[in-house]
Amino acid sequence: MRNFEIPGRSAAYGANGMAATSHPRATLAAIDMLRSGGNAVDAAIAAIAVHSVVEPHMTGIGGDCFVIFAPAGGNVVCYNGSGRACAGANIEWYLDNGIKEIVSDSPHAVTIPGAVEAWSRLVEDHGTKELGAILETAIELADIGYPIQPRVAYDWARFENKLKSKDSTKRLFLNNGRPYKVGDIFSQPQLAMTLREIAKKGSDGFYKGHIAEEMTRSLNKLGGLHTIDDFARAEGLYCNPISTTYRDHQVMECPPNGQGFIALIMLNILEGYNLAGLDPNGIERYHLEIESGRIGFAQRDSYFKSNDQSIKKLNTYLDKDYADKKRQLIHNDKTMPHSVSEMLSAQADTVYLTVVDRDANAVSFINSLFRPFGSGLLCEKTGVMFHDRGSLFTINKESGNNIGPGKRPVHTILPGMLLKNNRAVMPFGVMGGQYQPFGHTHLLTNVLDYGLDVQQALDHPRLFYQNNKVEVEGGISEDVYTQLELLGHDVIPAPVPHGGGQAIFIDWDRGVLIGGSDPRKDGCALGY
Repeated sequence: MRNFEIPGRSAAYGANGMAATSHPRATLAAIDMLRSGGNAVDAAIAAIAVHSVVEPHMTGIGGDCFVIFAPAGGNVVCYNGSGRACAGANIEWYLDNGIKEIVSDSPHAVTIPGAVEAWSRLVEDHGTKELGAILETAIELADIGYPIQPRVAYDWARFENKLKSKDSTKRLFLNNGRPYKVGDIFSQPQLAMTLREIAKKGSDGFYKGHIAEEMTRSLNKLGGLHTIDDFARAEGLYCNPISTTYRDHQVMECPPNGQGFIALIMLNILEGYNLAGLDPNGIERYHLEIESGRIGFAQRDSYFKSNDQSIKKLNTYLDKDYADKKRQLIHNDKTMPHSVSEMLSAQADTVYLTVVDRDANAVSFINSLFRPFGSGLLCEKTGVMFHDRGSLFTINKESGNNIGPGKRPVHTILPGMLLKNNRAVMPFGVMGGQYQPFGHTHLLTNVLDYGLDVQQALDHPRLFYQNNKVEVEGGISEDVYTQLELLGHDVIPAPVPHGGGQAIFIDWDRGVLIGGSDPRKDGCALGY
């Protein structure tokens, strides 16, 4: 039980439905949808559409998404809503034009956004409401405006220079030349217009007709190779989740092009230790988390650089015997050599949410523009801010992640789903770009090894290894900070909080839903 004499919040409890998001208005939209008779899919998409309005630096209809859906009594499925490179994105064209790298603010970083197609497909296949009804709240907020929340304002201010660099973003996202502040009212009438078109026509309202023509024209003016046919061909895909077992549970992640398998590798390694016998706030626990993560990211880099990105190859990384061998690299009294992992760093902004309805249908949903405000390229007439996911492509013929027509780039975003006895017991996710596999692992070990409830597990202080440094949040004690340095870790204060997350625990025995939402964001969990 939490200590009620110190700051914090209780987990949310409900019996008929639960939603947990990083913005209160999105949580309310999901609950409203559930209370009006919608199911978890309807509610999740109502919430993510609101997020695409009220957290424009984090996500939007110009981005991508991944979803894990666990229908009550059915098989768990993933939906890959990540977009593809346009048909003209031939590596030879880039080489011939002297382009050696796809930078974030280039139109070549804009793969065809996949989110709207995914929303439409999921509603059609698994929802109960019409898409128009689901988008009503998002349209209203975009049209009449909404007050800026504290964490949104904090992030907005950090990227003032990015917004000032282009006239289009300066006009929309700055208020008299300065970032919007806490409590300021912000509206996006052009985005409302585009959302109305999607509400009327489904995904065709976005990928065909005048919206798609305007987006194509906008990107072409900047040198993009996009065509109206590229937008018309946009299509996500259903796929089977990848998984491992941990402490008598099954942990499910989306398969590549996402990086969820890093979390599975980390869990396989940590399963060989008695974490429950270690202090959850102590040096031993954090050291093992760091080192298992470094091994996981090294395998990530190896896999995506290889031209063999088959499931067979992936399964070798997820084998328990493989984890046993990798565990031998970890020492209690020192760090591994830095050459073990050369993880690519990329700051990223993302929105994660989860919903469970009265029938125990569970949705784990993540939607992203990648970097803050995506590419920074705004289609002014439609209000669509384009993501920059294509910047993770390489222009290297020898790489398995090189750019090519119709290819999907590597993705950092990952929703998660925890099962026991073949039933979903916790949809979960932790945002934060490259941090997410660490976040999944930290959250799950907090719940399964240390017995924390979902809110306590999300509140718990975090650290992250990147660029050969360990970035430590302020909640970790100075003693642990010092001991990490004595083991050989190069430790620095985290420049920003690590990610943000949500989770809902399904207590099947009592028929109760228990929700948590990360204090690092503005959101909340609500049940009824």
